[in-house]
Amino acid sequence: MSEEKELSAKDRRFREFVLGADMWKVIFTISLPLAAYQGLLQIFKMLDTMMAAHIGTDAVSSVAYISQIGFVISAIGGGLAIGAGMKISEAYGAGNYDLVKKRVSSVCFLCFLISIPVLLVIPFTPQFLRLNGTPEELIEASGQYFSVELVNIAVNFFNVVYIAIERARGNTKLIMWINVVYLVVKTVLTAVFVYVLNGTVVMIAIATLAANLAMFVIAAVNMLKKDSIFAFSRKQISLRKAVILPVINTSYPAVTEKAAFAYGKLIVNKMSTDYGTSVVGALGVSNNLGGITTNLQNGFQEGGASVISQNIGAGNIGRALDAFKKTLIINVALGAVFMSLTLIFLDPLSSLFAGQDEDFRLLIKDVYGYEALGAVTLGINAAVMALLYGFGYTKLTLVLNILRVFVFRIPVLWFLQNYTDIGSASVGIVMMVSNISVGICAAIAGAFVIVHIRKRSALSNG
Repeated sequence: MSEEKELSAKDRRFREFVLGADMWKVIFTISLPLAAYQGLLQIFKMLDTMMAAHIGTDAVSSVAYISQIGFVISAIGGGLAIGAGMKISEAYGAGNYDLVKKRVSSVCFLCFLISIPVLLVIPFTPQFLRLNGTPEELIEASGQYFSVELVNIAVNFFNVVYIAIERARGNTKLIMWINVVYLVVKTVLTAVFVYVLNGTVVMIAIATLAANLAMFVIAAVNMLKKDSIFAFSRKQISLRKAVILPVINTSYPAVTEKAAFAYGKLIVNKMSTDYGTSVVGALGVSNNLGGITTNLQNGFQEGGASVISQNIGAGNIGRALDAFKKTLIINVALGAVFMSLTLIFLDPLSSLFAGQDEDFRLLIKDVYGYEALGAVTLGINAAVMALLYGFGYTKLTLVLNILRVFVFRIPVLWFLQNYTDIGSASVGIVMMVSNISVGICAAIAGAFVIVHIRKRSALSNG
């Protein structure tokens, strides 16, 4: 069977659509399902936090703190998914279907390799949490929760890479529906465990694991279809430089970036405990409220990056830059609209997470009132990230996210804690400062990169 015949009619039509159709239509067709999923994800995250609040304010703080440690480890899979998605999309756009098959199979094998050390941490959970500076009271409350989370992380390595593969081939509606199944399973089980069985935060992690396993089964069934270039084949696993090195070179800055960003947020959480563990919970809720906007922006970022990389693979630099421009316009608009809406309805939103605890509600409102002001600049940042990921400037994304946390966030919080008497509101102020600052830096970086790309394109065409 020839390589051309291995490409299904549906996949061929999608490739032609991305490379030739009206760019507004392309961006909305690919990105809207991803944004819809991200929006649903955020709503269900908020429901998750509300159910944790039913257990108690301490449960909200425990989940917020411990989950952030998990995000550091999850960054490995997230970064690998970015590199795999971009390089698979690029090979797909270039029409090199044999390389697509090899990269899909090889990346799945890498997921298996990196899941092993994660699972080996489970017997040493308390020691691992102490090593990461977790307060002793949170270790006692959430040690078992984190053990289950480690299994979740290992399973999710495969899931996020599978999602990246489906995104590369344009199956964004499938991605949305698979994740709807995940969210429904997780939420229904969590509700039963919390409200019916009066379970602990460990049961919340078990509900997440059940949902992740459901997604994993769907992924396995689809990835074992032998008639697709996007299916896994043991015979196609290759560690040759031409196959795997471009994926690793694109992925490792993204892995480092995501891990550093998550670890930086962990440091902020630890510093925030100086104001009391309830402030960590309020910050977690504030991040959830901010995620209403940023998750929608991230959906367009993911879709935009995929469109950009495919057009680069086909040599369509002008279309790739046009995809960035339209992603930027959409994300800025989303930031302005949803920032306004969440601030207008902040009183009822904060009440949803505080239960009967009025002090906690006011704390949430105080923190998010500042954090919300960075929504527009985070839209700029997300669009620039799509540009940088698509064109392979992942080392620059690493620099921007290190600046965001280790320059604009941690030092600012340290200064506010040591040289002002602002109190717990400092946590919200820091989020505002870092989110606005990174948006400005991203805009500057994006402008320089576009100039460089155009010069390089002019030279190659000249």
